[in-house]
Amino acid sequence: HNESRVIPARLFARKPTGGRVEILLLRQRTGDTWETLVRGKRIRVGTHLALLDGPEGLPAGSEAEVVEAGERGMRVLAFDRPVLPLAEQVGVTPLPPYVHTPLADADGCLLSARYQTVYARTPGSAAAPTAGLHFTPDLLHRLREMRVSSAFVTLHIGLDTFRPVSEEYIEDHRMYTEYCWLAPEAAKQVKQAKLEGRRVIAVGTTSVRVLETAALKTQTVQPFEGATDLFVYPGFRFRVVDALITNFHLPRSTL
Repeated sequence: HNESRVIPARLFARKPTGGRVEILLLRQRTGDTWETLVRGKRIRVGTHLALLDGPEGLPAGSEAEVVEAGERGMRVLAFDRPVLPLAEQVGVTPLPPYVHTPLADADGCLLSARYQTVYARTPGSAAAPTAGLHFTPDLLHRLREMRVSSAFVTLHIGLDTFRPVSEEYIEDHRMYTEYCWLAPEAAKQVKQAKLEGRRVIAVGTTSVRVLETAALKTQTVQPFEGATDLFVYPGFRFRVVDALITNFHLPRSTL
């Protein structure tokens, strides 16, 4: 299972000219500097963005400076305060395009817990590992009673959830790197299962990418922490995963 927790990664801001921009947090670099996807015109290096309290909110009293510009809206932003508490205060949970019903109660308040797995722990994803949404506490308990053990990995989901595959040949598609972590205890669980001839069933493609990334160099599961850009498509040779539980997949996406 991927235990990454969705953060309110969608932020809103205004340029010094008053133009409105939208920011999607993708990955923390160092401290309060983040890789982001920014929607707006003429967002150049050196631009200071005044953050807003929600989509139509008042100034939030914080700002971010564009310190690096990339292709297709990619920007590196340096925030003036810790980002995760800021996002919890003024951000909105980004939803995939196939979710059409607002996750809100009768008063319009977002029910963020509806877009989290029951085992989500480590904040950092811009989207939920949706295969895990089907697992309830009762189902996990029943699996334990059947002597099915669970191991947990972390992969913080970023840009590739929202970016379609536009290349004609799938081999030409470049994956955005995402942070992942396979802890020593989880690696030990998976390795022991393989030695005993038990199946390793990945819940979601993000779990597949963590496990297979951790086995790329040595051909066997090892603890791993770092970035992965592993792209699994037909012809890939699996070293760890025996089966996959997955969810809906959009056409021409990497999910």
